[in-house]
Amino acid sequence: MLAYVETIGCQMNVYDTERIQNALKSIGYTITTDLEGADIIVFNSCAIREKAQQKTYSFLGRLSALKAKKTSLIVVLAGCVAQQDGARVRNRLPVVDIVMGTHAIGSLPQMVTDIRESKRTSVVNVDFSNDISQFEAFATVPQKVEPSRFVTIMQGCDNFCTYCVVPYVRSHEISRSPENIMTEIKSVIEAGGKEITLLGQNVNSYGKKEGFPNFTELLYQISQLKGLERIRFTTSHPKDLSEELISAFGSNPKLCGHIHLPVQSGSSAVLHRMNRHYTRDEYLDKVIKLRQVNPNIAITTDIIVGFPGETNEDFLETVSLLEEVRYDSLFAFMYSDRQGAPARLFPEKISDFIKKERIHSVLKTQERITLEKLSLLVGTCQSVLIEGESPRLADGISDAKEDQYMGRTNCNRIVHVAYTKNSVRKGALIPVYIERAFSHSLYGRLSDQS
Repeated sequence: MLAYVETIGCQMNVYDTERIQNALKSIGYTITTDLEGADIIVFNSCAIREKAQQKTYSFLGRLSALKAKKTSLIVVLAGCVAQQDGARVRNRLPVVDIVMGTHAIGSLPQMVTDIRESKRTSVVNVDFSNDISQFEAFATVPQKVEPSRFVTIMQGCDNFCTYCVVPYVRSHEISRSPENIMTEIKSVIEAGGKEITLLGQNVNSYGKKEGFPNFTELLYQISQLKGLERIRFTTSHPKDLSEELISAFGSNPKLCGHIHLPVQSGSSAVLHRMNRHYTRDEYLDKVIKLRQVNPNIAITTDIIVGFPGETNEDFLETVSLLEEVRYDSLFAFMYSDRQGAPARLFPEKISDFIKKERIHSVLKTQERITLEKLSLLVGTCQSVLIEGESPRLADGISDAKEDQYMGRTNCNRIVHVAYTKNSVRKGALIPVYIERAFSHSLYGRLSDQS
């Protein structure tokens, strides 16, 4: 039996997809990339933006013809759209057999078995569970892993930003125990992993409810593991970024010099309406402190343009923030109403035309800043963890005969590395001399310092 799993959305969805695959393997399925040949198709969905939700229903709609030809096909909608829309999915798209919410992965084998054995015609499971053992189900590590790997340390969110659906589709914060996290990371190291990225909607809140060691202490415990070269994490809410965690960027040698610190807007008035619990000045103060402990730290962010009531003056404050902070890169989004989020009811909606103008301005500003910052690295030697072959050659460097690997610097900058046979291997941490800078990446060659 063959199982096809499609994933969109955040890193946590990527992590959950592996749990879904492990759950299906436990009842006899083999994972395939052949959509039409699959006996079960799972779509792991994202509801954070309107476009992502549209992709979900578009994909599922295309399966009707396939299921008409193969009536035994089982179709599963998983993830945040499943959690958000619940039984309405079945009413809208009868092609779906199982609607599986974000806390239901541990129940997937039984749900599939019931459908397969005709004990049920359909299943909807969107119940929230605060039992962390449910989350632990099928969180296993394969015998061989990629050099860099995600490890989820908590799920859910208690912040209730007015534009966001995460608390409604992922529920309240729940943290895994340090023992479970350490066991998984040890397995990653044994399977060849060199770098881990710790995942949570707000890792700064790790363990507070459960009385576990705080996030900075967890980072220290993880850094003691032999064989692990690098630690990253995402995402960090600015309001909870502690002095202790800021200091770790100067004192913990395995903690990479990169932080994703979503600001969302440069206007304190907009931040207040977003329920972000910090002002522009408070955010900037934390940026200054980060650069005091690690002058080379890379800071990336998220920006939302067109939030209800955002004036032109508010937007210009966001642009000026980009110039002041000089982020290394960012993700920019046009605001869209989300089901259940309070901002959906806010007046003074911004037109699509203005939102498009504003996001274009943000992206053009950041593109210039990113290139300027990457250009400063030309002529330097950077330590790069090789992740694998480049999906494409670095633009304008050489003909297609040159082999290139792709890796990342400590500060999370993508580097294309030219190599000859046996000079570079996947998973190696190597010194690379940077020769060129592009809009989103660097190009270099193995340094003589190796």
